[in-house]
Amino acid sequence: MIRGRVVSIQVGPPRAVEHDGGTVYTAIFKQRVEGPVHLGALGLAGDTQADTRHHGAPDQAAYAYPREHYAHWAARFPARIGEPGLFGENLTTEGLLETDVHHGDILRLGGARVQVTSPRVPCFKLGIRTGDPAIVAPFLASGRLGFYLRVLEESPVQAGDPIELEAADPNGLRMSDLIAALFDPGAPAELIGRALAIATIPHKHRARLIARQNDRS
Repeated sequence: MIRGRVVSIQVGPPRAVEHDGGTVYTAIFKQRVEGPVHLGALGLAGDTQADTRHHGAPDQAAYAYPREHYAHWAARFPARIGEPGLFGENLTTEGLLETDVHHGDILRLGGARVQVTSPRVPCFKLGIRTGDPAIVAPFLASGRLGFYLRVLEESPVQAGDPIELEAADPNGLRMSDLIAALFDPGAPAELIGRALAIATIPHKHRARLIARQNDRS
């Protein structure tokens, strides 16, 4: 039985940052907030996205990242590992790893009901946030990606709120297995097939899975 909690909540608007000789707009620099914050269908109050083609929308209303993963990155970011939301997450969680949750699981998060949807796919903006342009490849290879949530029932949430499993997805595909099916070079064809058999896998991930399946044909 999943029993976790919210460690901290981060939100923020887009900002302009200098990158590679130009200007990039990004909302990855989220700031910790105290007290209750409303979690609605499109995300937390006070949180917005710069690139709405790839971020936001109901299937990505909030991004959760396990605090347990911070220990893995401590040697890489010794001076910054204590920063809340270092990886751009809205919800820093505890007791909620990719090996614990399944795609489609419904969780009770404080007073809100949320559903696990898809893993985070890092882009170059993670390098901007962490100050390490080379972080994207090792972040992806680590499998420590965190995951997005869809909001089924809105409510204020806050640090310290419990997170509990309300209903397990019957397909039983762990988030860690979906990550492997999508990105692990050694993922077996059977695992890719399992992921493709789930109708609710997001379209962009389904296209990648199909391509990976075809490569093995």
